[in-house]
Amino acid sequence: MGKMEKVHRTRKELELYLHIPFCIQKCNYCDFLSMPAKEEVRRHYVNCLLEEIRQKGEQCKEYQVSTVFFGGGTPSLLVGVQIAELMEAIRNSFQVDADAEITIECNPGTLDRQKLLFYQRSGVNRLSIGLQSAVNRELQLLGRIHTYEQFLENYDLARKMGFENINVDLISALPGQKTKDWEYTLKKVMELRPEHISAYSLMVEEGTPFHEIYGQDARRREQGEHPRYLPEEETEQEMYQLTGQMLAEKGYRRYEISNYARPFKECRHNIGYWQRVPYLGLGLGSSSLMEERRFSNTGSLEEYLNRCPEFGKENITVLGKNQQMEEFMFLGLRMTDGISREEFEKQFELELEGVYGTALQKLCREGMLLQKAGRICLTEEGILVSNYVLSQFLL
Repeated sequence: MGKMEKVHRTRKELELYLHIPFCIQKCNYCDFLSMPAKEEVRRHYVNCLLEEIRQKGEQCKEYQVSTVFFGGGTPSLLVGVQIAELMEAIRNSFQVDADAEITIECNPGTLDRQKLLFYQRSGVNRLSIGLQSAVNRELQLLGRIHTYEQFLENYDLARKMGFENINVDLISALPGQKTKDWEYTLKKVMELRPEHISAYSLMVEEGTPFHEIYGQDARRREQGEHPRYLPEEETEQEMYQLTGQMLAEKGYRRYEISNYARPFKECRHNIGYWQRVPYLGLGLGSSSLMEERRFSNTGSLEEYLNRCPEFGKENITVLGKNQQMEEFMFLGLRMTDGISREEFEKQFELELEGVYGTALQKLCREGMLLQKAGRICLTEEGILVSNYVLSQFLL
């Protein structure tokens, strides 16, 4: 995709997300819904997920699936035939586009030739590999199960087997990390020429081992004090700006705050989220947005496994017009192409200035937003304080 303008379609588009909550061990920074589990538990889970796919497919006959995303956890922890079974059930239960983008998240150390063959035969055409760092001591600090050398082996194997659309996940602003350390990781990854790079700054989340160690340090930094272990805020911003500069020199376009891609290799699935395309989450704790209703599956593994074969919807929220407009703004503004005035007025039958005139004037005056050719987007300064900017659009 070049421009990120939403295409007006004559059918109902749907994105599918399948949550695979299992991992070999929990990483020190991770607050995702994931956990280690024995093989029989994983097998039981896949059987329940197959049944949920069949049930939800019956309820979505009028939709056409444009993307499928296996996330986790570590989806590549499943054996290859299980991914094949899940994809077969999806194709039997849903109308799937012939050119659908089908992504699976993979951890180095869990891939092998047999799994990759199953992925190919199942139609998986995009891999997202969680490297995080090219420095082994940083990987050890994060609690990752792999080394950089194992990542290289897996990446090389995937290339040799013909995978032509690979994303690499990276995390910056790690405890003790210097700008030169981050630059080293970027250089090593760029040498491999992946089609897509996701580069996130570390978030110290509650309930994680990192929060126990670095939570106070993160609060100190938020209050403008000097952190002891985490990089200074100025250093974190320097890393972010360096990322954009280095990747742009190698032909990567930043199309979202933390995502960079070669031409036409943007992640269609994530773009759908930011443009509020309907999506259906399948599996433990997964969230959905359909017909302006948000709902989610239970986050209890025991409850999910015991409920099979009857799946319900928890936490149903019907979004009002104000909530829809808020989401349109703070999701759409994550993309570097920003939001379209015309699209806003088409969706909500209101002029943008009539709803957000005061906020737009304030943020443009502060240099946080830029208006051009009927679009509104974040400036470089706005990106650096995006949480502040996006908060201005809460009604």
